[in-house]
Amino acid sequence: MTNDEIRDFIQQAIDENPVMLFMKGTPDQPACGFSARTSAVLNMMNVRYAALDILPDPRIRQELSGLSNWPTIPQLFIDGKLVGGHDIVMEMYDDGSLAEALGVEQPEEEPEPPAAESPQSGPIGLENRLN
Repeated sequence: MTNDEIRDFIQQAIDENPVMLFMKGTPDQPACGFSARTSAVLNMMNVRYAALDILPDPRIRQELSGLSNWPTIPQLFIDGKLVGGHDIVMEMYDDGSLAEALGVEQPEEEPEPPAAESPQSGPIGLENRLN
């Protein structure tokens, strides 16, 4: 894929999914603590969302940051608009504005990140140990 095709794919994912999370790893196997906690919050709120692992190709992160003007991962989009990264998501969770933005009830308990599992190899057989 060219950089333009990657950027178009990212923009299409944002446009087509009411809740879109770009993260390191997947919701089932997050590859960093910030991504783990962000997906755990969404899971706890029983929100349907799409997620894209940015690790398989460094151009995904580059093109995503170019589109969003946001340098860090994870990045959460709701209704096509960037909400922010982990810190903002957690602040919004704490004050109830995340539940409001998602149109769901605020959970009563704190989110727990999933238990760490052994890393899985990526689609091209690399194991990312930079985190």
